[in-house]
Amino acid sequence: MAIDSLERGVLSPEESRKQGLKRAKELKGRIADYLMVKDYIPCGRERADEIGVYKERLLKLLGGTREEWLDWHWQMRRRITDVEVLARFVELNHDEIRDIDQVSRQYRWAVSPYYAAVMAVGGVKGPIWAQAVPSVAEVADCRGTADPMAERLTSPAPGITRRYPDRLIINVTNQCATYCRHCQRRRNIGEVDRHQPRRVLEAALQYIRENREIRDVLVTGGDALLLSDTVLDWLLGELHVIPHVEIKRLGTRVPVTLPQRITAGLCAVLERYPPVYINSQFNHPLEVAPEAIQACDRLVRAGVVLGNQAVLLKGINNDPHVMKKLNHELLRARVRPYYIFHAKSVRGTSHFITPVEEGLAIMDQLRGYTSGLAVPTYIINAPGGYGKTPVTPSYVVDHDDQRLILRTWENRVLPYPNRSSGL
Repeated sequence: MAIDSLERGVLSPEESRKQGLKRAKELKGRIADYLMVKDYIPCGRERADEIGVYKERLLKLLGGTREEWLDWHWQMRRRITDVEVLARFVELNHDEIRDIDQVSRQYRWAVSPYYAAVMAVGGVKGPIWAQAVPSVAEVADCRGTADPMAERLTSPAPGITRRYPDRLIINVTNQCATYCRHCQRRRNIGEVDRHQPRRVLEAALQYIRENREIRDVLVTGGDALLLSDTVLDWLLGELHVIPHVEIKRLGTRVPVTLPQRITAGLCAVLERYPPVYINSQFNHPLEVAPEAIQACDRLVRAGVVLGNQAVLLKGINNDPHVMKKLNHELLRARVRPYYIFHAKSVRGTSHFITPVEEGLAIMDQLRGYTSGLAVPTYIINAPGGYGKTPVTPSYVVDHDDQRLILRTWENRVLPYPNRSSGL
C-alpha cells in the first residue's frame, strides 16, 4: 500500500524515508538468526593459526620439512593411509581404531597431510573428518548401487561418459589426493592408483573429433589435476585445436585437498589453452583455508574460471547457515557457487544422504537472504544416467492466461500480470 501511494505521489519525502527505515529494520530482522551463528561456524580463513599448529605436528610425525610441505609430490607420497599413523596424529579410542581398521579391509582410504591438518581443526567426527576418514556406516550399508548414474552404459568410446547432446566426460584417472567417503565413483578407486593409458585418451580424442556436436569437454576422474603437467599440456592442446570444442573443463578437488598442486608450471599450462573452467568441491567453510585461497588466486591469475560443486552431506553442510557461510567464503576467494548436488545413492554412502526437503529448505533460505551470486542450483542426478535435474522451491503458486500468483522469498503471496497472451 505504501509503495502504491508513493508511485501516485501521495507520500511526502519524510514519510517515504520513514517507510524506508521501517523496511530496512524489517530486512535486518530477516538475517538476525544468521548473524547470531555465523561467527561460530568453523571457517578455514579464520582458523589459519590452528591449521598451522597441526601442520607442524604432521611435519614432525612424517619427517618432513616446510619446503617439502609445499611439494605436492611429497604430499602424495606421505598421504595417511594407516590407522596407526592417524592415531599418532590425533587421539583415537580403541573402538574408533577398530572401526577404521574394519572399513579399511573393504574400502581404500587416503588423506593428504595438508587436508589432515585442516581436518584436525574440526575434530574427530567433525565436518572434514567425516569426508575423509572411514566410518563403520560404510560397511553396514546395503542400500544404493556401485554405479547409480549408469556410467558403464553411457560410454560410447573408451574413457568417455556421454549423457548430454553437446558435451561429454573424459575419465583420465582413478587417483585422488584424498579419497572422499561420499565419492560417486568409489567403485573405481581399487587398490592401485592408475592413470588412463595413452591409447585410451587417444581413442577418446578421436571420438570427439568425429562428433562435431561436442562443444564442451570435461576432463575428470578421479582428479584430473593429478595428471602430470606434460600429459595435461598434451591433452588440453589436442582438445584446443579441435575446431568444434569451445571450452575445456577440469574436474578436481585439489584446491581443497592438495592446493600445493597448483604450481606455476601447472598454471602456465592452463593459461595456454583458454577458455578453461575448473569446478572444484568445497563442502564446508573450514575447507576455505589460506592455502586453498592462494591456490584459487593462482588459478584466477592464470585466466581459469572457477566454480564450486558442493555435495549436500548429512552432518556436514545440511544447514542453511553453514551453506550460506560456505558460499560467502567461496565468493571472497573468487569461486562462484555453481551447484549443490543431492548426494547420490552410492553403496557405502547412505549415511550422508539427506531428505530432498532439507535441500529445498536450504535453497529457500539462500534465495533473497543473500546475493544471487551466492545461490547455486540444487541438482538431483536422475537415475540411470539421464542427467542433472534442477530442483527448486516453488515460487509460482498458480497461474493462468491473465496473471500469476507469486510467492516471494519472504513468503509474501502477490499477483503478477501475465500479459503475453495479449501481445
